[in-house]
Amino acid sequence: MGLGFVVGVFGVLILVHAAYSTIQYRGVLEIMEEEFSGPPMNVMVELLLGLVFCVWAALTVPGKFLSVHPHSEDNRIVSLPANLDFMIFNHRGKVFPLVWKRI
Repeated sequence: MGLGFVVGVFGVLILVHAAYSTIQYRGVLEIMEEEFSGPPMNVMVELLLGLVFCVWAALTVPGKFLSVHPHSEDNRIVSLPANLDFMIFNHRGKVFPLVWKRI
């Protein structure tokens, strides 16, 4: 569990807390019979901070990159299967004009 993952979880928790605070704020406004015009400033700061943390975590936590080379050992399928009986070439694509097929 790296630093990026922890920051991402922390960002999600901040976003959840901001949502809970907004719901609680709307409940207080309903009791006081006032209109809801938007969340308070501290909730907006929480939203921006949570967004920054989540974006930072999404950009820094790397995934496993797969090879794009056709003859790489990481690829599981490099040729057509031996049994071509289940491949269908007669489908609804023939309805479209040739212009679409060239694109």
